[in-house]
Amino acid sequence: MPTIAVNDDDFEDKVLKSSGPVLVDFWAEWCGPCKQIAPALEELAEEMDGTITIAKVNIEDSPSTPSKYGVRGIPTLMIFKDGQVASSKVGAMPKSKISEWISENAS
Repeated sequence: MPTIAVNDDDFEDKVLKSSGPVLVDFWAEWCGPCKQIAPALEELAEEMDGTITIAKVNIEDSPSTPSKYGVRGIPTLMIFKDGQVASSKVGAMPKSKISEWISENAS
């Protein structure tokens, strides 16, 4: 399954009420490191389909959700489980590190 776009209006339904874990990528068009990790997140969304959902929140279009979760820098990645933040990372990482982090925190 490809990554899904999420905004302030549907964040609760698509992320907080999800039956499984969701990795949320807080990003923006102008962010170089965000663009750098985007292909890895797309690949992981396909490879880990059924394990975790990967969602993307554009902080420019949806400013209240990142504010609510204290996002200060981007990219910020957060894994949500049962409506709560289970883990978070700030900054670009190689695909292998993102995969490792998901494995440690999504189960």
